[in-house]
Amino acid sequence: VQLVESGGGLVQPGGSLRLSCATSGFTFSYYAMSWYRQVPGKERELVAGINSAGSSTNYADSVKGRFTISRDNAKNTVNLQMNSLKPEDTAVYYCKARCVALYDVCRRSGYEYWGQGTQVTFSS
Repeated sequence: VQLVESGGGLVQPGGSLRLSCATSGFTFSYYAMSWYRQVPGKERELVAGINSAGSSTNYADSVKGRFTISRDNAKNTVNLQMNSLKPEDTAVYYCKARCVALYDVCRRSGYEYWGQGTQVTFSS
C-alpha cells in the first residue's frame, strides 16, 4: 500500500498550490479520503475530506472557501487545491485513506492508511 503526496513547496502571500496524493495497493473506491496537516508541537488537524464516491466534501472552518478537495477514482488520486494561502497554512500536509466498505471488506483490505506528508511553507 502506498500513498504518496506531492505538490508542496514554498508559497507567497495569496498564492496557490495543488497537492496530490497518488495511491496504490488498495481498492481506492472503498475509501473515504482526507487531507490533514500538522505543525510542530501541535496535533494533526483535519483540513478536508471527501467520501468514497466524491459526492460529498467537508472542510475545516479555517480553509472553507479557499481549499477544494477532489478525487479521481479512475486514477486513484485525491487532490487539494489551495488558494489564497495564508501564513497559518504552513504545515506538513498528509493524505489519509479510511475504509468505508463493509466490515469484512475493510478487515481484509485495511482500515486506514496515511501518506508520508508534503511540506507547505509560506514565504514572505
